[in-house]
Amino acid sequence: MTQISLLTFNAFGILNWDTPFRLRALVHKLNELAPDIVCLQEIHQHYFRRMIVSGALRYSAAIYEPMLYRPKGGLLTLAKAPFTTTRFHLYQEQGRWASLNIMDRMLRKGMLFTHHEYAGLRMVVVNTHLIANYAANYIKGSPAAALQARQLRQLADVVQNLPRDVLILVMGDFNIPRHSWLYDEFLERSGMEDTLSGDQRPTYRPLPGVPARYALPIDFVFVRRPSAPALAIHSDLTLDKRLPLVGSYVNYLSDHLGILTTVAWTDAAPPAAEDASPTAPADATTDATSHS
Repeated sequence: MTQISLLTFNAFGILNWDTPFRLRALVHKLNELAPDIVCLQEIHQHYFRRMIVSGALRYSAAIYEPMLYRPKGGLLTLAKAPFTTTRFHLYQEQGRWASLNIMDRMLRKGMLFTHHEYAGLRMVVVNTHLIANYAANYIKGSPAAALQARQLRQLADVVQNLPRDVLILVMGDFNIPRHSWLYDEFLERSGMEDTLSGDQRPTYRPLPGVPARYALPIDFVFVRRPSAPALAIHSDLTLDKRLPLVGSYVNYLSDHLGILTTVAWTDAAPPAAEDASPTAPADATTDATSHS
């Protein structure tokens, strides 16, 4: 049995006085939990990226799309094992400059793809962070939901074009609630499944002053399984506790919770050696030909 683990977490890596302390504590938790692949969102500065990468000692690969001040889209993926290829897809819809979505435009949000292989299982991991819906208005016809729908349709179409014999995992901060029409449409269009389907525990923890109605499950791990091998996939929430950060200061690592996912499968047994034919003469010779 082979098992790997993946973590997605919006690290809230904004310019704030406590961010370096929170990210140092996050690095400690990454080294403790030791998931094989980590997908981080909201890494808003290269200084924060370097802090995480230098401290996360278990990870040989740190993947991001370079931009002037930050990783593009605020996305950073860490992996213990070397990855095979990577690419970044920019969302065509970035919102309007003259709106609250100006921060989304500045981040240049998109999808960070990494390709991996573990014990014969080929995987594509997509780290993503979708445009925010600041009014939490998810009804059809609302301008914010329309922007999100366009990004989700682009993401679903990209997933549909990925090879069918590969495990696809799409994870990150989607900024839409579970079982909204946006969520349902994405699942139908992409052909993916939600690893926490039906779980209504919030993954966003509103900061002081933010209305409680914003506490919703908006972070996800979606999967599309290959036909083989048979996979056991399990997700649960994590990074949900206050931690000592500096001095007597105790706080959460972020305004989001993480999702830790395990994928397990049984390795294919090697082919059994063929028995010699009982009718073969004693002085028979074998001509073996190798094909590469």
